[in-house]
Amino acid sequence: MSQPVLKASLLSAAGANAPVLIAGPSLGTSAAALWSPAAAVLKTFTVIAWDLPGHGLSPAAAEPFSVADLSDSVAALVAAARAGGDITAQQSVYYAGVSLGGAVGLQLGLDHSPEFEGLAILCSGAKIGDAEGWAERADTVRNQGTPAVLAGSAERWFAPGFIDREPAASAALLHSLQDADRFSYAFCCEALAEFDVRGRLGDITLPLLALAGEQDAVTPPSFAEYVAEHTPNGTSAAVGGAAHLLPAEKPEETAHLLRSFFGAAYQEGL
Repeated sequence: MSQPVLKASLLSAAGANAPVLIAGPSLGTSAAALWSPAAAVLKTFTVIAWDLPGHGLSPAAAEPFSVADLSDSVAALVAAARAGGDITAQQSVYYAGVSLGGAVGLQLGLDHSPEFEGLAILCSGAKIGDAEGWAERADTVRNQGTPAVLAGSAERWFAPGFIDREPAASAALLHSLQDADRFSYAFCCEALAEFDVRGRLGDITLPLLALAGEQDAVTPPSFAEYVAEHTPNGTSAAVGGAAHLLPAEKPEETAHLLRSFFGAAYQEGL
């Protein structure tokens, strides 16, 4: 296992002292394709999004990594931004991640809580899927490439009607999957196969918002409810008309929920 190299991009800037949201992607998506719609609505936050290995801007991984390794890399990105002055001492920093990015958020809450004021876990869970299923998908993508899982991902990612209603947004997300490095994608699958923090949720003391899409078959609302019920400062909500990629499917609703939750935490900290 090794700590992968991750790259981040600035999706929106809200001023020198504005709170910062570190946004994490879902498996198979680039951060920009997933988060740009919501970032455009999060006007009071500076949004910095990071990419998984071999996705978007991040280089491909040469060897396996764990979800804990990904969280260490995200924490290193935040520390580097602080050291370089991109994030100032006056700015509060929050985290929101989708699916695998949400699993990374839970790990950040366990291993790097001092870096953040609050967490949002979107369309994710303390354990996602089973090891056999992830191993099978990893083998498929290693051998056939990411186009082999394109149709299945489109079916899981979007609520009915989204592709017809938002062809540009859905195409950008599916292209990011098609362009992802097959080996890095497989490593991500194997990291998810090993991820299970159900017994450690009580150690996450940061304010935590767990969001789900009502039509998400991968991580249904019960996953979000479980996370919220087992963290000391957790709350959950479900968004109608959405499946697995909330920031792209329902950007206004996602932004409103994040702004309300993190805004309350921000005001309490003043």
